[in-house]
Amino acid sequence: MRITRIVERSVPLQTRLSNARSDFSQMTTSVVAVVSDVVRNGQALVGYAFNSFGRYACGEQIRERIAPRILAAPPQSLLEPDHSNFDPFAIARQGQYRERRGGYAERSIPMGTVDVAVWDLVAKVAGQPLHRLLADRFNEGAVMTRVPTYVGGGWYFPGQTAADLRAEMQRHQDAGYTMVKMKIGGMSMDEDCRRIEAILSIMGEGNNLAVDASCSFDRVQALAYAHAIAPYRLRWFEEPCDSLDYRTFAELAAVYDGPLATGENMACALELDHFLSYGGFRADRDIIQIDPPLAFGITEYLKVLEVAERHGFSRQSMYPHGGNLMCLHLTGGLGLGACESYPDTFGIFSGFGNEVTIEAGHASLPQSPGIGFEQQPALYSVMRELAA
Repeated sequence: MRITRIVERSVPLQTRLSNARSDFSQMTTSVVAVVSDVVRNGQALVGYAFNSFGRYACGEQIRERIAPRILAAPPQSLLEPDHSNFDPFAIARQGQYRERRGGYAERSIPMGTVDVAVWDLVAKVAGQPLHRLLADRFNEGAVMTRVPTYVGGGWYFPGQTAADLRAEMQRHQDAGYTMVKMKIGGMSMDEDCRRIEAILSIMGEGNNLAVDASCSFDRVQALAYAHAIAPYRLRWFEEPCDSLDYRTFAELAAVYDGPLATGENMACALELDHFLSYGGFRADRDIIQIDPPLAFGITEYLKVLEVAERHGFSRQSMYPHGGNLMCLHLTGGLGLGACESYPDTFGIFSGFGNEVTIEAGHASLPQSPGIGFEQQPALYSVMRELAA
């Protein structure tokens, strides 16, 4: 049993949407295939992943450093002790062999993307959907029946009107979603409040809406927005400032009663540990949104859970950022708070695939072995071509 190839390809997201800080018109992502010599039904098993949204493709580190290290390792060193499956922890260690401490963000995304593909492969070798494998190993076998899910929507785009926002929210409701997250910070505060009110006219109470400022505010702006949106009693206020601005986060937590959220820009569990030590986050309400492919993968996410629990946060406080099938499996298999969804935002990467249904704000879990990207036909076409 061995890994025979690790290959990567840069793919454009093909969208004209934007948040408060940047547009996504030139954004790319890395699609990765980890090919094994394990054969099932006449086909070699392959693990797939892509590096989430909002970060550019990261192929150079994979091609030049991470993949060669893994492929050069003695094959048995990358296996479980009984040789029944690949060992994702051993593979992660080998992928980072000779890397110096520090500078984690430089390699957290390429290593995280490869790691997710490895977990897809491990679940396929085990013949299980990833959520079942994770639940058996790390959650005492407990799997959610249906996973709480919200839409990452309410983006900015040229010529957008309040009517457009209301129409988008109606589409999401008609599709079975009951909660949405919208962007703020790209217009004046008064205009953003009008956008909030337009969305609430469809979504109803404030608990059905979260806002995401995409790290766009300084201290003064963040506090002003916190004061302005407090009456709406929103589900959470996400990324109001830079994730390293612990002082502003702590000040916001002291004056804003509603939940705060952050994490998608963090690179590892140690960074989260520092943030929770000094950022003022409150375990009874605030939300942690580490994105596994952006932060060394699922292997590191298990350490993230340990750090969060050590600071008093339950798994229900964990909302993995990313809006894809991998996050759906993590949420359902590890008992997390909720999963994001991008049903129609990022071209071939959008949605959860043919196996997943949305009803009353919850998603069903796919049952194909692995993550199940094979049930997203347009995306799988790119992945299959890459592996071939």
